[in-house]
Amino acid sequence: MGLSAVTVLGVDRPGVIAAVTGSLAGCGANIQDSTMTLLGGHIAMMLLVKGELSAEELTKHLTAPDLVVTAAAVAARRDFRRHQKGLEYVLTVHGPDRPGIISGISAVLAAEGGNITGMSTRLSGRLYVLIADVELPEKADVADLMRRLAAAGAGLDSEITFRPVEPELL
Repeated sequence: MGLSAVTVLGVDRPGVIAAVTGSLAGCGANIQDSTMTLLGGHIAMMLLVKGELSAEELTKHLTAPDLVVTAAAVAARRDFRRHQKGLEYVLTVHGPDRPGIISGISAVLAAEGGNITGMSTRLSGRLYVLIADVELPEKADVADLMRRLAAAGAGLDSEITFRPVEPELL
């Protein structure tokens, strides 16, 4: 059984997720992992799908006039969670919309070995909001990282908060 990465983008409407996932189930494909969100009135889906069909065949099954679909074969990774033994944090950024917010903040995190494991952004008028799940190496200097994030935020006229994940809330 092969593993495929499938992306779907289309205008949001009731039933689009049901149609896509129903098509996958109908051809015997099992969704292993997925994320789905709205982006500016469009539905965006990314799915890891396991099944007998090739990526090309999956694309044909999912093709619809109002959807942009891509599929590609990917190798299974059994060790993908092995590196996830670090410190978990939530980062938020609030400030005026401008180019470079994500690249500036992610560069500071990467310099400390931080990995963004999930992120969403929204624009509300002129206010830009970013929320990210971040994993740091166990030996990260969190105090120094927080200072560098604050400096990056000040340079972007943005307020940044960085706090540990509270497992009891999950």
